Amino acid sequence: MPYKVTVDRVLCIACGAAPAACPRVYYLGNDNGKNRVVEQYSKEILEDKSVGEVPDELYQCAKEGADVCPVSAITVEKIK
Repeated sequence: MPYKVTVDRVLCIACGAAPAACPRVYYLGNDNGKNRVVEQYSKEILEDKSVGEVPDELYQCAKEGADVCPVSAITVEKIK
């Protein structure tokens, strides 16, 4: 079961915590310097949000990245 990862790029302060915790899912984009889902898992990238889908085996990593975000700009939810 895949997981939807959503990064609120307005809330994001580009601190680099999520990419440091989980570089397989997150990186700081070269468009505005804010966090986004890596190209491999990206479904939609806009100035205000980045949405991706990650497989089960990356759930824990994606969740760790979300959990270390100091402004709670990342959500990870199971796709039903």
